Amino acid sequence: MATPTSRPKQLNCGPLCARTVRSGSFPPYRKPEALARRVTARRAIDKRNLCGDDIVAVPMSRSSPVIFTTVLPALVATLFLAGAAKAKLPVLPQKAPVPKVFSPRAGNIPPKRPGDTPIPEPRPDGHGKAGEATAPHDDAPVTPDKAPLPEARPAPSGTEGKSKASDNAEPPDPRSNAPRSATMPADEAACRARLSALGVDFKERPPESSESGCALPYPIFVNTLGKDIDLAPDALMNCNLAEALARFAASVIEPAARSVYGEELKSVSQVSTYVCRPRNGTAKLSEHAFGNAIDIGHFSLSKGTEIDVAPASDEKATKFIAEIRNAACGPFKTVLGPGSDADHAGHLHFDLAPRKDGGTFCQ
Repeated sequence: MATPTSRPKQLNCGPLCARTVRSGSFPPYRKPEALARRVTARRAIDKRNLCGDDIVAVPMSRSSPVIFTTVLPALVATLFLAGAAKAKLPVLPQKAPVPKVFSPRAGNIPPKRPGDTPIPEPRPDGHGKAGEATAPHDDAPVTPDKAPLPEARPAPSGTEGKSKASDNAEPPDPRSNAPRSATMPADEAACRARLSALGVDFKERPPESSESGCALPYPIFVNTLGKDIDLAPDALMNCNLAEALARFAASVIEPAARSVYGEELKSVSQVSTYVCRPRNGTAKLSEHAFGNAIDIGHFSLSKGTEIDVAPASDEKATKFIAEIRNAACGPFKTVLGPGSDADHAGHLHFDLAPRKDGGTFCQ
């Protein structure tokens, strides 16, 4: 057997690293070549030794498996028990805490034991003892069998009713209080002269008035709108409306009858002129209440053609009425008819209502 020397022997462990094994470190019965093969196999298992500095092999003895199977688990268990011994255990109180009992509110005393009937408190005036029922006093409230009905609201006095009605009422029309002079004004006389020149047949009538405000101080009774145009039936109106109708019949209605039917205008049938009433649905007086409006429902022509103002008229009648209606907006301040509303579905309404800046309302 060769004597081990102190000179290290170089072993071929592969191209990745060089391992130096000192021969003096091995038992005499182990050969360096066998040890080199053992180290190479161990390197394949332990990947951490694939790179790095030179590793000096440590001789392995037959007792190494015993160390890993017995000594290391015992060491780990010892360290675990030592760490558990250092941990502090929670300190438990000697007695469980008693819950705090709060004192009850005044007037709500609980019974001493479950199931006991609570004892009522004594009355503030000191009558009666605790545990004894007290008789009801005379001044105790008595619940009625039926709820009392509220008192009837007093009726408003006559003054209050009048004041509320006056607040909601329309302001009075200045024509309602217009004075009537004993002699006819100049403008009324001039209007009558123009009617005579147009061939209008009319008569003077006494004035009309009422407590509600209707007023027609200088009325006339009109029979015709010209020499050959009748107004049926005779109508009561003011002079200004009669003049506007006569001029409109001569300049618009008669030419429309010629162009559409080839006939002359014979008569105009009215359904309303002077009527003392308010507008439909309002408290304001209508223009009829001043003899300042006319409702026309029918036209008669020279050859017997009769034309009703209705939405279901024939083609010629529709054209005839449309020409009259369109031309009336201007000579008259208000023009209504079929399609405007239900109240004017069967007639044409023309009036001379005074509006600011001479405005018109045509619908």
